[in-house]
Amino acid sequence: MTWGELEPGRTLFDLGRPGRRGLRLPEPDVDTRPLEELIPEELLRSEEEAPRLPEVSQIELVRHYTDLSLVNYGVDTGVYPLGSCTMKYNPRVNEEVARLPQFAHAHPLQGEELSQGILRLMYELGELLKKIAGLSAITLQPAAGAHGEFVGMLLIKRYFEDHGELPKRRKILLPDSAHGTNPASAHIAGFEVVEIPSDERGMVDLRKLKEHLDGSVAGIMLTVPNTLGIFEEDILQITKLVHEVGGFCYFDGANLNSILGRARPGDFGVDIVHFNLHKTFSTPHGGGGPGSGPVAVCEALAPYLPVPIVRRRDDGSFSLDYDLPKSLGRVHSFYGNFGVMVRAYTYIRMLGDEGLRAVSEAAVLNANYLKEKLKGVYRLPYDRLCKHEFVLSGKGLHPEVRTVDIAKRLIDYGFHPPTVYFPLIVPEALMIEPTETVMKEELDALADAFSKIAEEAKESPEVLKEAPHTTIVGRLDDVKAARQPVLTYPFEG
Repeated sequence: MTWGELEPGRTLFDLGRPGRRGLRLPEPDVDTRPLEELIPEELLRSEEEAPRLPEVSQIELVRHYTDLSLVNYGVDTGVYPLGSCTMKYNPRVNEEVARLPQFAHAHPLQGEELSQGILRLMYELGELLKKIAGLSAITLQPAAGAHGEFVGMLLIKRYFEDHGELPKRRKILLPDSAHGTNPASAHIAGFEVVEIPSDERGMVDLRKLKEHLDGSVAGIMLTVPNTLGIFEEDILQITKLVHEVGGFCYFDGANLNSILGRARPGDFGVDIVHFNLHKTFSTPHGGGGPGSGPVAVCEALAPYLPVPIVRRRDDGSFSLDYDLPKSLGRVHSFYGNFGVMVRAYTYIRMLGDEGLRAVSEAAVLNANYLKEKLKGVYRLPYDRLCKHEFVLSGKGLHPEVRTVDIAKRLIDYGFHPPTVYFPLIVPEALMIEPTETVMKEELDALADAFSKIAEEAKESPEVLKEAPHTTIVGRLDDVKAARQPVLTYPFEG
């Protein structure tokens, strides 16, 4: 029995005794002054208002957090097939480089002359990303994918504002198979979102697209491959049609690992691309971060990029250029999430051209292998060659069983559930992305688990309805948690 199993659900506040300490500080060897002389009286707490804090020994603290780590799940403990999120293994060399003192201890206010190595890495990363995208300019500032989307929309907005067309360019076209944050990004930027439905092939319906193409279109946001895992075969025609009415084509790069080293968005006629460095280029990002969402653009949009831009001087040194009169301004404090940039730079340089092509090859192979093993077990709405991911439906196994039950039961088999109920165009969706770092044996084990769950759904649906059975915490009431959130920190005062 482990430390955690002795008292499931125990918090740090349930441990220790009054007066216990994890460490003891020596008496100060300098003159001291009472807090009352240093802090205004109105800002000081009274003894009655002091917050209750855990009083634990060092070993209690270590055991508590070690216990929590043992019940956590991540890419280092098993398969994490979270569709669209690309939860893949992060090579340890990335972490080693990111933790080099010259990077990890650098301060953004230390100045350009003391940051030449950092600026060089940022510059070279930008050059690599421009080549991967097939575009001419880039900003590394955005903090994540959705932030990159928003910056892309602001660039379009700033362009039409500068050219006096913004009053009429009000629409952003958005396929119903796009990422969920796309419409939010366009809306927050002030555009009207127009949904374009998919056709029976799971791709943009060209006939419906043409119905909305006119002078009011500012652009289109495309996810290629889309959230069904299907490549938009008509991409050249789509970008041509949008350009003909004066609009820009935005490419959501979250699924870039499926075409990495094999196709460049710029060659599709795309004008703006955001990268998810934390997904495609391997930084652990569970729990909401960290992230980085650089945005590459065509020449027409380069003058509007956020400042500063990293430049190489004639003498080979590097500087930060703020001299962009038409820039939309700064979108992140300092230069962005530098630690993620270091990991992405290391990943790209370690793999090289051949390695990047191997990434997309393995991502597509793994997804199609798993799809073929499961399509006779679960409903596959779009039975065709996929790229990095595919979407099944949990509908039809048993009248009482829903996709959430399948996902919860998968936990009992030792796997993280896939994305569920997205994309919305597939009822009871199971969105599965094994990623390129999963081995064949793991794919087979995952397929076996899915197959056993399908059998259980037909023979013993109650087993799924009550899952998970092996976790410390059982199934939560998601609706109640969302509507009646509870502050669990026992703050007093």
